[in-house]
Amino acid sequence: MSKHKLDPSILSKINEWLNGNYDKKTKNKIQALIDNGEFNELTDAFYKDLEFGTGGLRGIMGPGSNRINKYTLGMATQGLSNYLIKTYPNQSIKVAIAHDNRNNSSLFAQIVAEVFSANNIYVYFFKGLRPTPELSYAIRELGCQGGVMLTASHNPKEYNGYKAYGADGGQLVSPHDKAVLAEVHKISNISEIKFERKEKNIEQIGKDIDEKYLNELLKLSISKEAIQRQKDLKIVFSPIHGTGGVLVPPILKKYGFENVTLVEEQMTVDGNFPTVIYPNPEEQEAMTMALNKAKAIDADLVMATDPDADRVGIGVKNDRGEFILLNGNQAACLLIQYVLTAWEKADKLTGDQYIIKTIVTSYLIDKIAASKSVDCYNTLTGFKYIGAIMTQLEGTKTFIAGGEESYGYLVGEHARDKDAVVSCAMIAEMAAYYKDNGSSLFKALQDLYLEYGFYKEKLIAITKKGKSGAEEIKALMEKYRNEPPISLGGSKIEVIKDYQSSLSKNIITGETQKIDLPTSNVLQFFTEDGSIISARPSGTEPKIKFYCSVNIPLNERNEYYKTEERLNTKLEVIMKDLGV
Repeated sequence: MSKHKLDPSILSKINEWLNGNYDKKTKNKIQALIDNGEFNELTDAFYKDLEFGTGGLRGIMGPGSNRINKYTLGMATQGLSNYLIKTYPNQSIKVAIAHDNRNNSSLFAQIVAEVFSANNIYVYFFKGLRPTPELSYAIRELGCQGGVMLTASHNPKEYNGYKAYGADGGQLVSPHDKAVLAEVHKISNISEIKFERKEKNIEQIGKDIDEKYLNELLKLSISKEAIQRQKDLKIVFSPIHGTGGVLVPPILKKYGFENVTLVEEQMTVDGNFPTVIYPNPEEQEAMTMALNKAKAIDADLVMATDPDADRVGIGVKNDRGEFILLNGNQAACLLIQYVLTAWEKADKLTGDQYIIKTIVTSYLIDKIAASKSVDCYNTLTGFKYIGAIMTQLEGTKTFIAGGEESYGYLVGEHARDKDAVVSCAMIAEMAAYYKDNGSSLFKALQDLYLEYGFYKEKLIAITKKGKSGAEEIKALMEKYRNEPPISLGGSKIEVIKDYQSSLSKNIITGETQKIDLPTSNVLQFFTEDGSIISARPSGTEPKIKFYCSVNIPLNERNEYYKTEERLNTKLEVIMKDLGV
């Protein structure tokens, strides 16, 4: 493939960057790609502009309109600045900025601060890396109109990203994200980006906010007496080189846990993540060092957070004495059951409380909430939608907890994003509570299944990189829409929900209903036997994800493993039927 075979629109964009007011280093990198014949790389870097997905802007670092770099972040920040100035006319506008441990995160945070300050927007700038949920808290605490977190969450080391927040401390949702993008698209030339730093508009923050945030989380503790009796609970924790190392050990100490072992090799702040392949606690490989440490000291609980500490993976011992990793659905179910039961025992459930989950998260949570007469809201994938509902209901109902299958949970109303710091504290408290009552997290999970049915979920993610990959994913979704399966796993499809057309159709009766959620490229198939299969292209990665949930009764505790095997077989059959 030669340069002349590049799509004309892509070639035009490349020439804009080569001839425009971009720095020499950027131009040299682009020229090197041309000289080396890296035309696929050039296509991927320039075939589109980065847009806000479920987790803000996220992409590979490097030159190009579809890459994370000084200019794409500068345009995003200039667009956000223009939006804030229009939205809050004649007001003193304030924002907060934080960053994680990724390569260039600190540099990118400085660039974002420079652009805001140049637009006469006052910046509260976290000195040193901090977790995403603390930024959400700080926006609310400091009365900001917005904020930015520089992170690519759990993506590989080549990635970085930009999460934009509103005045409520939640990530931007429609129409605000689209309004910001409209402002970005109005920028016709990078000379319109104000990069000239105004030092008077930047204030460093840190320890004072840390202490306020941690004290707010401490108020959420429910089982203080159980913790006191189980203060020697053996906990192993790893931040996987990220921001969790800043605040998770302090919150565990504040809660009263005195026997926390840190995975020292992963306490080192390092954007190359040298001890893991991917810094994602959803992956067993990323949890290996923590699990090995737990086995060595015979720990009760293992926890590891992702780079920006909004997700947490946990490991527990089963009834065979083996360490197993709980998936995000299991952890969310346990956490919500624990908190709701504690509120129920304290006579605090008055009918004005609620929880929130996403449509691809276990429907066992809906059953748990119904049994406590607590409203359970289902929303689109992405914690920003959970935060939006919280803001909508603020002052009228009380949010207790929320979660999504991708290892993100929130307890309390202090933030509008998933919070691994409070989750670590509450999961440790939950483990102490069950141990204090002669049980364990594993037994508590079995108890849930005995009461409500054994729910088993599986996620398959298929990566399709670049422009051609995006086209493949689009074609696959079109096929599912035009030729939906008749049955899955031996059970007929009863209902199909298409969140793009906002229609739910009962295949048996032909009846259709409107889906009262924002439109999204998601399909769900509900079978007669209660299985739920969802297909969804990722909003932050070049992937299409298939979420599958099956369930059958668990009659006896000693039937756990046999029942689990039946469910695993059913999941395999469904995935085969889907062709994935």
